[in-house]
Amino acid sequence: MAYQLPPVAWLRTFEAAARHSSFAAAAGELNMTAAAVSHQIRALEKRLGFGLFERLPRGVRLSDMGAAYVPAVRRAFEDLSVATTGIFGSLGERTLRIRLPISYAALVLTPLLPAFRRAYPGIELQLCTTVWGDGLNRDSIDIDIRYGDGHWSDLPADAETPEKIGEERSIVVCSPAYAETLGPSPSLQRLCAGEIIRIMGCEGLWADLAAQEGIEAPAQQSGIKSDTSLVALEYAAAGTGAALVLDAFAAPYLRSGRLVQPVDASLGGHQAHHLIRQAGSRHKPEVLVFCEWLSGALRS
Repeated sequence: MAYQLPPVAWLRTFEAAARHSSFAAAAGELNMTAAAVSHQIRALEKRLGFGLFERLPRGVRLSDMGAAYVPAVRRAFEDLSVATTGIFGSLGERTLRIRLPISYAALVLTPLLPAFRRAYPGIELQLCTTVWGDGLNRDSIDIDIRYGDGHWSDLPADAETPEKIGEERSIVVCSPAYAETLGPSPSLQRLCAGEIIRIMGCEGLWADLAAQEGIEAPAQQSGIKSDTSLVALEYAAAGTGAALVLDAFAAPYLRSGRLVQPVDASLGGHQAHHLIRQAGSRHKPEVLVFCEWLSGALRS
């Protein structure tokens, strides 16, 4: 099959110039002269029959046709990078630094990582766990995993749109011993009237669940507060009360029998975990490989 493609070198130059909005910056990245970049872009434009950039007094700006073309070009290079690394391995040892909440690290990601290490032994992983999203300098990490609605005020202007990596619901869990104290047919109202465990930053979830189910919300100051879902789950497993946590976090506790789900009520919402590739790292082969792998691992 004959592919109707311009020279790959021209497409690589186009992608770099589009990313930097500058021929000079693209030249620096590709170890070319600005004149050579300009020549390749003009050759590409002539080959396609459309202008890809608007030339400005300072820098360049994608034309409408260029803006429509660049996502497909970028995806093609990313797919090639992932395939090359997956089949032939990384060039030497590479380090991938991931910042993420401690509960997501302990309960979701780390159980999956042995499979990643077997598939990509040349990529060293560094997990930097934080409770809140701004605990580390952005420049020191490659991938940021955050929980929220996908809109954070501290993201840089050139940041990619955060990618949602799971549809998550919050469920009520407690220890088997605590469930026995609720009687043979426990109700959500009975649970709300007892000992509840709140997670800082998500204190309103109990009230939201009560409103959804049409019952009285628990008192605002009742129960215990924890700064992480991981600690809240351990509180609940110790028989302290009932916790309202993400189903993905509760799953290993439910499988082991340390916790049970006393009622079927669950709460969905607009918040979820999102993956953010940092601007300076988003095209690194190890970043592309990890993102592709994680997406598949979470679906399976």
